[in-house]
Amino acid sequence: MASTIQNVTVIGSGTMGNGICHVFAQSGFNVSMMDIKQEALDKALATIGKNMDRQVAKGALTEEAKQAALSRITTHTDMASAVKTAQLVVEAATENVDLKLNIFRQLDAACPADCILASNTSSISITKIASVTKRADKVIGMHFMNPVPVMKLVEVINGYATSAAVTKEIYALSEKLGKVPCVANDYPGFVANRILMPMINEAIITLQEGVAGVAEIDTIMKLGMAHPIGPLQLADFIGLDTCLSILNVLYTGIGNPKYAPATLLVNMVQAGCLGAKSGEGFYKYTAGSKDLVVSPMFAKKEWN
Repeated sequence: MASTIQNVTVIGSGTMGNGICHVFAQSGFNVSMMDIKQEALDKALATIGKNMDRQVAKGALTEEAKQAALSRITTHTDMASAVKTAQLVVEAATENVDLKLNIFRQLDAACPADCILASNTSSISITKIASVTKRADKVIGMHFMNPVPVMKLVEVINGYATSAAVTKEIYALSEKLGKVPCVANDYPGFVANRILMPMINEAIITLQEGVAGVAEIDTIMKLGMAHPIGPLQLADFIGLDTCLSILNVLYTGIGNPKYAPATLLVNMVQAGCLGAKSGEGFYKYTAGSKDLVVSPMFAKKEWN
């Protein structure tokens, strides 16, 4: 099945939102990027331009193709204008259930009747999101991986009422983006985070209990399990607040204590140590530096 979608709106211009806009525009789609502040949209456009410049420098994209892709992106702070001609909307707002439900209520009222509504959520129930709309058959999960222009996977999540036609459409669309779609059903955490987050949580518990230090845990997982990045560094890149939110969804939704978030993770989030985005998590992050330094919070402790 070939996708017939050409006009796409992306709600949210943060890391995931601008990455999703990037791949759609580069793949020939007309993209409307919507956020509540023009400053955020301008920053996102600059980020997309810089990321495309890297592709040009590597020979993966021509300058002409870059300019053509950027010309296909328009920015909006008004939802009605952003979705006026949309055939697909991809919501990429913060992983907050109340925020997403509010957005989908507005999208349902503003979007054309045949428009598909997709969420980039990594853990929140698609069925719950669809329940606030009058088009549950047209609501689906489209979970991209970060960084979106690089990572090949798109986790396509069926809600309880998602139609087979919509699933086939989004599957074909993902392939058109050069991605590898994998279909999952609507259970807490879907596939990616149901498996990933308990591993990250267990790494944090391993640190919390003094079994080993930050560098040792990450090195063992990289060299012993062939992971390209250690679980603690990955948690920092995802955002410790996001990890905590997903674990809470798993714990609440499944009810098994094995999904309960580590006390150390809860304390770090409460202390504002959120990982790379706050400058400190399990590692310290300095602007412009590529060197990873274990956070003093852990470096000062003896773990042996």
